[in-house]
Amino acid sequence: MGKKVLIVDDNLNNLTLEKDLLEIAGFKVSEAVNATVGIAMARSDIPNIIIMDVRLPDMRGTEAAWILRRNKDTSDIPIVFVTASVMAEGREEIEAIPNSKFIGKPINTRTFATEISQFMK
Repeated sequence: MGKKVLIVDDNLNNLTLEKDLLEIAGFKVSEAVNATVGIAMARSDIPNIIIMDVRLPDMRGTEAAWILRRNKDTSDIPIVFVTASVMAEGREEIEAIPNSKFIGKPINTRTFATEISQFMK
């Protein structure tokens, strides 16, 4: 199984931490700091999984996810939202997106790569 991951997050500290944890676990990581670039990268590189923040500077991560779901090449890529701001309505918004889940911030650095791997199966 491939292990290509695309991380879409505008917070460089979070992006760097997630990237480092996944690279140590053997993932090949690409990164984008906004949804527009992330969508373009997902369409051109077709990662095995996308890790996305909900609050991005140009659009909500959930909006970007729906754009990806409407494209035949990216419609089945699992998307994991990593966010600190998941209230009940936000959770419902994420759960409505097929093949998606969320991990709350702060992430558990010991289990993060394993959680991502399990979602790829």
